[in-house]
Amino acid sequence: MSLEVGYLGPMGTYSHLVAEKRFGRRARLVPLPSVLDVCSFVSRHPQRRGIVPIENSSGGAIYETVDILLANRPRIGIEEELSLNVSLALLGRRGEKVSVLYSHFAPLEHSQVWLKKHLPKATHRVVASTAAAAVHAASEMNAAALGNRRLARMYGLDVLAYPVQSDVPNLTVFYVINGGRAASGTPEKTTLAVKLPNTPGSLCSFLDRFRNEDVNLSRLLSRPIRGCPREYAFLIDLVGGTSEQHVRRAMRAARRTVAEMRTVGSYPTRSPYSS
Repeated sequence: MSLEVGYLGPMGTYSHLVAEKRFGRRARLVPLPSVLDVCSFVSRHPQRRGIVPIENSSGGAIYETVDILLANRPRIGIEEELSLNVSLALLGRRGEKVSVLYSHFAPLEHSQVWLKKHLPKATHRVVASTAAAAVHAASEMNAAALGNRRLARMYGLDVLAYPVQSDVPNLTVFYVINGGRAASGTPEKTTLAVKLPNTPGSLCSFLDRFRNEDVNLSRLLSRPIRGCPREYAFLIDLVGGTSEQHVRRAMRAARRTVAEMRTVGSYPTRSPYSS
């Protein structure tokens, strides 16, 4: 039986592109409508994998993913971190004047300067994904989309401009997730889900344990705990794996300062892909 990999669909999204680059023809790639659906798909079968976005360099964290990891419902673990350097293309039909431009909110934000120069009169319309944008552009006259070049072939469009200059670096980070098994390979990062006591100085006490062991925290995200007003959980990334002694010491010391702490994954990272 071939490996099944769920990704945030539809076909042609950047999640799809990353899934292809990571797993290629070794896997059956399954498009799913939401991050929750990808996580549920993975949690039900031990051999499945999933690709979910966690952060965009300018758009920020993907909070649907963050909330699922914090709640541990469905139960999943992080197996690997992937990233994609995103280069956008303007997709449409040659000879048509672009009056409406579709895309996900992030590409539209990333490319504002370029769009003001080249498409100053086009109306911007935000949709759920760049693939959905291509579907709209393919079905309407005088419409275009911002997305990856592969969408042109998939939806019968032309590449009108590439690359569309981004105002800021555009890197999207993804997790390969599984049903909670330990990751293979040498771990380079560790992700923790943490609930702290609602007392003065609790966050400072927690962070000090990592500083004392010279462990770098590379991401710290806070989210409100459902049903507990003014209480927060934290998703925290640290540099290093749980096989490293100084990381284990820091985690043991930090555990004494928290209400709850769970290791979501200790995993390797791969060099960024290009779109």
